[in-house]
Amino acid sequence: MANHKSALKRIRSNESKRLRNKYQHKTTRNAVRDLKTEENKKDAEGKLGSVISMLDKLAKNNIIHKNKAANLKSKLTKHVAGL
Repeated sequence: MANHKSALKRIRSNESKRLRNKYQHKTTRNAVRDLKTEENKKDAEGKLGSVISMLDKLAKNNIIHKNKAANLKSKLTKHVAGL
């Protein structure tokens, strides 16, 4: 157990950040999955912008690696273009 007040606060803040990161990551994964299963090109193009924005935010906050975000964006853009 922590011995300092600041260490206790760090434990609390780390837990809240972990939950927020987990929620954002899961939400983005679901959005990517939904975009991959989209059949209509017009709907897919509409969703693509929001998914790319979500991936950029995750990469900016170091929740996912920037190269992983770039690879996902590339694959999704290619997928949507091929519909």
